[in-house]
Amino acid sequence: MLTDDFHVFDTTLRDGAQREGISYSVADKLAVARLLDQIGVGFIEGGWPGAMPKDTEFFARAADGELVLKHALLVAFGATRKPGIRAQDDPQVRALLESRAPVVTLVAKSSVWHVAEALRTTLEENLAMVRDTVSLLRSEGRRVFVDCEHFFDGYKLDPDYGVRLLDTAAGAGADVGVLCDTNGGMLPMGVHDVVDDVRRRAGIRLGIHTQDDTGCAVANTLAAVDAGATHVQGTANGYGERAGNANLFSVLGGLVTKMGLDVLPEGCLAEMQRVSHAIAEIANLTPDSHAPYVGTAAFAHKAGLHASAIKVSPEMYNHLDPAVVGNTQRILITEMAGRASVELKSAELGLDVSARPEVVSTVVEHVKQREAAGWSYEAADASFELLVGDELAADDGSRQPFTVESYRVLVERREDGSAVTEATVKVHAAGQRVISTEEGNGPVNALDRALRKALTAAFPRLADLELTDYKVRIIPGRHGTDAITRVLIETSDREREWTTVGVHGNVVEASWLALHDAVRYGLLTDG
Repeated sequence: MLTDDFHVFDTTLRDGAQREGISYSVADKLAVARLLDQIGVGFIEGGWPGAMPKDTEFFARAADGELVLKHALLVAFGATRKPGIRAQDDPQVRALLESRAPVVTLVAKSSVWHVAEALRTTLEENLAMVRDTVSLLRSEGRRVFVDCEHFFDGYKLDPDYGVRLLDTAAGAGADVGVLCDTNGGMLPMGVHDVVDDVRRRAGIRLGIHTQDDTGCAVANTLAAVDAGATHVQGTANGYGERAGNANLFSVLGGLVTKMGLDVLPEGCLAEMQRVSHAIAEIANLTPDSHAPYVGTAAFAHKAGLHASAIKVSPEMYNHLDPAVVGNTQRILITEMAGRASVELKSAELGLDVSARPEVVSTVVEHVKQREAAGWSYEAADASFELLVGDELAADDGSRQPFTVESYRVLVERREDGSAVTEATVKVHAAGQRVISTEEGNGPVNALDRALRKALTAAFPRLADLELTDYKVRIIPGRHGTDAITRVLIETSDREREWTTVGVHGNVVEASWLALHDAVRYGLLTDG
């Protein structure tokens, strides 16, 4: 493990859980901890035992064998003893010991203002609270880190008191003094100056904990490391209170790929995107597609100029090989696309157009014309793959496993206020003419059911297809009921997912075009 050389400390389950909209169950917390361990963090802060019943249960279940960690040590979070009582008599300090966590992080006030106004005690008593609590935990065999809350704001008021607190913690046996930008108001230059000064004066290893209220949490963390901090705290995907915490994945990307620091076990950095998205799913949040390093758009290229250069060398417009962080390069097909974009995107989809320049020219022209009419292939790879495949096949008939004679949709509103949609589809498949009628909870659902029912005899595998998402957008430029509508349909066959697009002035026809592409794509690419 690299925990003795450089500390990578995750607080997703404690500080990250303070994000609005996140509420982890105990099972969720255990699952997130396992994922964090897979990217090789050295410490996982699990929560505040004694203060939060779920956190108390989490530590109990972890200690009883439900959480086996390969790389990380589990950390319990809590506060120093209260003013005026002994540490061994403080219930929340006892709860830290009862958690059985091998490491404890204590939060301590390092700003003279907060000591006087929030704790309502003396500066000396605050130091004694730190000394007594650290000493007790150390005597019980616990490793101790001290989070110096409001350190940077406190430094502006009194640049010496925070250093006194750090020295007190070190004298009592604490391993690390973490400088916290609790209100998130610092900029990188200021962080660097303060850490550099404190490193020269304090006799303890320094850590950094930053909030993102100025949008600088990651930059502030890296600046602190540059100034001498060797313990970094962050959260998965930057989750946290207000604007969030330092995004641990961005911090790790910077430390490893930009600063050359070997802070993770071998092979773990390549797990970042997978772990990032898995944690987002557990938190019931959509992964940020534009997140640095791990977002699906982090290495996506839209401009034809970029694609032309990437065709020569991907490094021309990528700051690193996406595979290093478990990501992939993507070429987006839009009206900005040129020949290089089509060639690269086709290759990405497994289609070789390198010897067919006429196909590339035709596809580029089709894309530009259709994009001008409201189509968008940027998020509809399946429709683009069909477009290229059709041009490559030169319309030899192999690309049309079925043909549609007609379809009809009826919507009936009944006296009781209910609405029933009925769709009839007439198709030709496997030499047969089939007529199918189905009801649904709306036009698209009814058409989907009717089409698949009509084709299932010829193509039994269609029974596995499922429409999983449906998005409708009114294209700017027209108004009201005369507007052009774009429909994106996401389909799954339980093993794959693909997205198709349809555009028309009639929302039902736009939906039908996307649905038709979805079924045809599923049949043509099966197996």
